[in-house]
Amino acid sequence: MKRLGRCSTLILGVTAAALAGCTVGPDFHQPPAPTVDRYLPASLPAKAAAATGLGDAPQLFVVDGVVDARWWRMFGSPKLDALEDEALSHNNDISAARAALRQAHEVLLAGRASMFPTVNLAAGGARVKNADALASPLSSNAQTYSLYSGQFNVSYVLDVFGGQRRQVETLAAQAEVQRFQVEAAYLALTTNVASTALQIASLNSQLAAAKANVAAYRRMLDITRHMQALGEASTGDVAAAESALEQAEQAVPALRKQIGQLDDLLAVYLGRETATLPGPEFDLSDFQLPPQLPLSLPSDLVRHRPDVRAAQANLHAASAQVGVATAARLPSFQLNGSLGGTSTALATLLSNGNSLWSIGGSAAQTVFDAGTLRHQQRAAEAALDQAQAQYRGAVLAALQNTADVLQAIEQDADALDHAAMAADAAARSSSLAQAAFERGEVGALTALNAEAAARQAQLALVQARAARYADTVALFQALGGGWWSDGEGVAGERR
Repeated sequence: MKRLGRCSTLILGVTAAALAGCTVGPDFHQPPAPTVDRYLPASLPAKAAAATGLGDAPQLFVVDGVVDARWWRMFGSPKLDALEDEALSHNNDISAARAALRQAHEVLLAGRASMFPTVNLAAGGARVKNADALASPLSSNAQTYSLYSGQFNVSYVLDVFGGQRRQVETLAAQAEVQRFQVEAAYLALTTNVASTALQIASLNSQLAAAKANVAAYRRMLDITRHMQALGEASTGDVAAAESALEQAEQAVPALRKQIGQLDDLLAVYLGRETATLPGPEFDLSDFQLPPQLPLSLPSDLVRHRPDVRAAQANLHAASAQVGVATAARLPSFQLNGSLGGTSTALATLLSNGNSLWSIGGSAAQTVFDAGTLRHQQRAAEAALDQAQAQYRGAVLAALQNTADVLQAIEQDADALDHAAMAADAAARSSSLAQAAFERGEVGALTALNAEAAARQAQLALVQARAARYADTVALFQALGGGWWSDGEGVAGERR
């Protein structure tokens, strides 16, 4: 037993030395953040989208402002809030991403466990009768006997050069990738639900305008036919009015089709069958523009965007894999030991005379593999270069995406103002043309053209207003959705 104690001390000493060994390969360092302090060549005005078209409030940029993790509540729509909550509870993409995150975490724990010795217990028993021609293996020379054995076996791979530690580092980075894929799924879902709701609201408003257009053209056709009966309108005028009515009628089914398809898409986001979801009665009046728009600095954006953080974690994993490939070219060491006993009776299995133990070690070094390990290391180094380029690309794409959205928001209010003025002017023109037509001063074609221009201007106004809301949603998406303001927990743990 004293020998066994000395062997245990030796194993512990070698293990401690192995754990204190070097770790080959590059050590990962977080890439530097962008040094620029804005997204566009010119600074943004403090008050962006300041126009108040259709009663919408001005919007102010709050530089370095905090993005709320539940940013959609800033639109003031209880209907939208309810849809977002249901989607987060039942969406299948979110469930799949959370399951993948749990899987990655368990793989990481399994990798960490491989750093420890492996211990197993082996036991057996047999009733044996040897042939008389054979010598008995027992000291008693009995030819018929029972034989029992049991032993603990221990094996430990020494991580002298840090290959196992680099592998665990890789698994940790891959789990981090999956964590940010959960955040990306969360962000995509919430922005998709909000964007779909806004599209439905816009189309409902356009459908209302299209129905009003049909009613107006129907009245125009009735008036034209009446005037034809009085001899004040020609057959051509009636044909023009009929053509205009049919063209207006065509817009209604197309809009209903789009609304129905968006309803079906919304059902998928909510994790429900399409037959179970009644079409939400959204209108643009159900929403209000957030009066303040948070704006992260570029140096913060790279810490907040899930896609950039996932690219950084991939870069970390690629860096660790270079260490794994480098360590594979170096010698490997392993310790093995066993402790147990063999006896013809269970009661004496572990007695001094029947005990057994062994301890040993081995070392291995690849001498010739035709360059396999060397090329694998070079492949890992090339993958690291690729990951570095992909990370830089992800950063630039994030900056571009944010810059595009900011430019859109900056121009939205101006576009909405012009659309509102155009709609007012077209409505006045149509009213004047209608009055002149009824007095017989102009033909039906003139009145119809004025009416068509007014309805088209009204549709453009609805679309301009919807674009303003959509670009605001896009800004929250570009800034990363605010997951970090929710206690740094992953989206899968939110309640």
